[in-house]
Amino acid sequence: MKQTRLFLILLFLGLPLLFAGRSADTAVHAEPSGASATPRINIPFTTAVEPDIPVADRAILWYGEVGPTTQSYTDVRIIYNNEKLHVVFHIIDQYMYYDPTPTAAEMPNWDAATLYLDLDGNSGGTPDSNTYRFRGQLSALNDSRAGYEVAYVGNGSDWSQTSLDFETAIGTQTENGLNNQQSDAGWNITFRIPWSSLGLSGPPSEGTVWGLGLTTHDEDGTAHEDRYWPEGLNSNSPATWGKMHFGLPSYTSPSGVVGSNTATIRHGENGADVPDGHVGGATNCGGFPPFWNSWGNFNYAGDFQINVQNQWNLGDWGCFSKYYVTFPLDALPADQAIVSADLTMYHFGNSLPSEAQPSLIQVFTVDEDWNESTLVWNNAPRAVENVARTWVNPLPIGGDGQFVTWDLSAAVAEAYSNGQPLRLALYSADGARHSGKYFGSSETFVPNRRPTLAITYGSAYGFNITADQVVQTAVPGDSAQYELTVTPTGGFDTAVTFQANNVPSSVSVNIPAGNVTPPGGKTITISHNDAGQTTGGLYSVPITISGDGVERTVILYLLVNGSQTFLPAIQR
Repeated sequence: MKQTRLFLILLFLGLPLLFAGRSADTAVHAEPSGASATPRINIPFTTAVEPDIPVADRAILWYGEVGPTTQSYTDVRIIYNNEKLHVVFHIIDQYMYYDPTPTAAEMPNWDAATLYLDLDGNSGGTPDSNTYRFRGQLSALNDSRAGYEVAYVGNGSDWSQTSLDFETAIGTQTENGLNNQQSDAGWNITFRIPWSSLGLSGPPSEGTVWGLGLTTHDEDGTAHEDRYWPEGLNSNSPATWGKMHFGLPSYTSPSGVVGSNTATIRHGENGADVPDGHVGGATNCGGFPPFWNSWGNFNYAGDFQINVQNQWNLGDWGCFSKYYVTFPLDALPADQAIVSADLTMYHFGNSLPSEAQPSLIQVFTVDEDWNESTLVWNNAPRAVENVARTWVNPLPIGGDGQFVTWDLSAAVAEAYSNGQPLRLALYSADGARHSGKYFGSSETFVPNRRPTLAITYGSAYGFNITADQVVQTAVPGDSAQYELTVTPTGGFDTAVTFQANNVPSSVSVNIPAGNVTPPGGKTITISHNDAGQTTGGLYSVPITISGDGVERTVILYLLVNGSQTFLPAIQR
């Protein structure tokens, strides 16, 4: 039993609440906008081993800013095989400083990177024995890595240094050497962590989720700053970290969908406004260097063509380019099931046709609004989750363009379920120098070459649950009643059962006998059993309603010895 002393209850009382649920789970886990969505990266498996692990195949995330002094930016590429977890930080950094005589305690005071792993997921307020911290510092390329890397394990309250087996490797992109005030390009550091060092006999099974945290430590000779993923990371609190999911996402279309309809969303058609824009180097690598004071703030509003490009060699970071686009979903009727959804882009050119290489372009969900006229590299939203990837081959010189498609069924289903538009970013983990791929934007002159989202949907076979009250108050030993109503959708006409699950020991639940054929409902009574209780408590009781393979759960709350605060309802 959990008791929580309450000061505020952020619930809207006295209003019907809809619990539509989903017939099938998806692998996309973005939360609604404004809900501080926990970022998650889905990492692929490879049978390759070093040095043959492909660069482009790796999952990628990013954080930080490009600018002078301490405005460092980091791309992180992650992949795993049967032997190890491989994590690479690529850090754009103007000045690079390292300690020639490093100590573990002083390592984060220089240019360094820290990797946090929690084998139990991103939960818990302190590091425990399943929580690890790996750190590596920049060094001269000819220096031994001994002394420039250190590992820690949680001890229940803090971190204890340990001699776990792992390795780091670094690379630098500099013409002027280290430890000076002459502009460089940046550096990278690779962490290779054997599964045996984490107490495992092999890689985690597909679907496993670990906690993941990342920090870039940036020393520039006159100032120092740390950058974090996620932004609110607390190194001693795994609950503030992000998630790392082993395996790529997938989607299972809901069963029993009645009817089939298609919605095509494209800028300028049927009143649709689809803002988009690219950030970074655009199609000319940002123009002419130096870039440190301006590149991160270039805006390209109104461009009729966009570029997606990345590279392993940081010497060409000026050519990096990301793309952002937002599709409204308000054209979809309410209470529908998403069968499938595809994003189609028109690819018409390459960054250097004579040397162009294939690109694995990845799609990410974003949970923040942005303004096309002010969107730049340094203020563009971070990704919430990588949700799709597609290989894009270079076009033959003089050849026609091609349409490229990504399966975004899961991402659309999640955004639709949350009542949000579909906000996306496109980027790659490519390593080749000439990986840039040019696409038509929402402003391109030929309408069918604009970014297009095609959605197939139908009426969801199942039912919705509404509750007259989600939270009821009671004095110790008293009870409260909740009216639940079941409404069929998609032709559902099967009787459903009601069942209480995980009932706290201090309360009891009464559900009248008998099944209900929608439309219909039941009166649920929750009673508090301790008349002598003097403390406040909020007791949650999940009620599961199921029938014909469809299941919905609504959580009812009984507030004992507490108070309610009524807040204004916000409609999105």
